[in-house]
Amino acid sequence: MSIPFDLEKSNYIQMKKDIIISGVGGQGIVSMAAIIGTAALESGLNLKQSEVHGMSQRGGDVLSNLRYSDKPIASDLIPEGKADMIISIEPLEALRHLPRLSMEGWIITNTNPYNNIENYPDIEGIISEVRKIPNHILVDADTIAKDLNARRSTNVIILGAASEHLGFELAVLENAIIKLFEKKGSKVIDQNITAFYKGRELAHS
Repeated sequence: MSIPFDLEKSNYIQMKKDIIISGVGGQGIVSMAAIIGTAALESGLNLKQSEVHGMSQRGGDVLSNLRYSDKPIASDLIPEGKADMIISIEPLEALRHLPRLSMEGWIITNTNPYNNIENYPDIEGIISEVRKIPNHILVDADTIAKDLNARRSTNVIILGAASEHLGFELAVLENAIIKLFEKKGSKVIDQNITAFYKGRELAHS
C-alpha cells in the first residue's frame, strides 16, 4: 500500500476509519460491510468488525461496527462520539446512532423508511434531524434502485454515495463488489457496479 503524505508538511497521514453501518434485516447491511472490509484488507489495512442483529431476521435492526487502520486496532467497538461515518439504509436507524458520530463525522442515509415498528415517526421530522448534521448526504436509494431495475441494490447505491469518504481508490471498491457478487453472474455484477456509480454521482450532485 502506498504511504499517504501531506505534500506541504511532508508528514505521514494515518489511514483510519471508524464506520457504523445500520439498517434492518434484509437490506444488505452485512453485504455492504463485506465490500468495505474486503477493500480494507486488499489495501493492506488492519480490520476489526462486529455485528449486532435484531430479533427478526428480516425487519429487525442490524448494526455493524467497522474499523480499519494502518495501525493496530484494539477493539472492534466504536466509542461514543468517535465514528467517522454513519452509513444507513434506513433513516430512523441512522438517527438512532447519532450520539456515536464525531463532530466532524459524516452521515449518509437512504431517505425511505422501513415501517417495521408501530407509530413510526414522521419521516419529514427524521430527515429534518439528519439535515442538522453539517456533513450529511441524503439519497432516495429505493427509487433509484427501482429505476435501475435493481431493487436489491439499494445498499450498493448508498455505498456509492459514501464512497468518496471511505479512503479507497475506486478500483479497489469496484473489485470488492465484483468479488462479493461473482458467484451470481455477470448480470448481477453489472447491476451493482452501475448502482454503485449512480450513488456516487448523486452524492456529488
